[in-house]
Amino acid sequence: MFKGSFVALVTPMDQNGDIDYVGLKKLVEFHIQNGSHGLVSVGTTGESATLPFEEHIEVVKKTVEYAQNAIPVIAGSGANSTAEAIFLSEQLANTGIAGFLSVVPYYNKPQQKGMIAHFEAIADATDLPVLLYNVPGRTVADMLPETVAELAKHKNIVGLKDATGDIQRLKQTQSLVPDDFLLLSGDDVSSCEFLCHGGHGVISVTANLVPAKIAQMCEAAAAKEFDHAHKINDSVAALHQALFIESNPVLPKWALYKMGLINSANLRLPLILPELQTKNEIEEVMRATGIL
Repeated sequence: MFKGSFVALVTPMDQNGDIDYVGLKKLVEFHIQNGSHGLVSVGTTGESATLPFEEHIEVVKKTVEYAQNAIPVIAGSGANSTAEAIFLSEQLANTGIAGFLSVVPYYNKPQQKGMIAHFEAIADATDLPVLLYNVPGRTVADMLPETVAELAKHKNIVGLKDATGDIQRLKQTQSLVPDDFLLLSGDDVSSCEFLCHGGHGVISVTANLVPAKIAQMCEAAAAKEFDHAHKINDSVAALHQALFIESNPVLPKWALYKMGLINSANLRLPLILPELQTKNEIEEVMRATGIL
């Protein structure tokens, strides 16, 4: 269902901070042409935290429209309020999306049983598949493997995006969930190891810039061509690191702007354009990688 390389898509904005739908269409077409297996629209990389509901829903709708059924689109629908997450899921349900990505509630630090109640309520409110998203580096709260295993019993909860970067965590989760429960890496730095240890795919920030390579890495790992997967990963490893020198998606947007794929690197406050030194660093890595 959701296997291979899914791009954690940025949301392009113009100089006024409005959504650049022309730029969004260009990005979607770029990813289709370069072999991405799917897109995640308005996840955290898509600045979900600062898009009001109306814009959030419209960006997802347009992403689905531009994809033209060529590849599936997963919609970010997480919130730290269960009621808000359910509302978003209900509003997005009939937009043509393939499923939802729902993040562990941030800031309020729910207990493990609270996480179970939160995600079960969301999954009960839809017939579409739901991917859980554990990213303790941003949410502080960490969803444990035992909690994932309990949630995997729900018919609508089909997988996990794991951004812990911990391969031991992957192994712990694998031992507790059914074989068909999807395990996707949300940490580009460790994504190749994740795939080679039985992960089913990635939801990748780096794929915004080099979609073909991330897709090929996923395909190689799925074919158990692990040396080839590592070789591809080595060619973009510096990008994995450089894109997170400042808070995501500051540098992915800057990089896409420098590549000419979007017309502005603007972000929604409180995020701002990168510092000059950081711009120089990411551009140096892009030149070394051959994309600038």
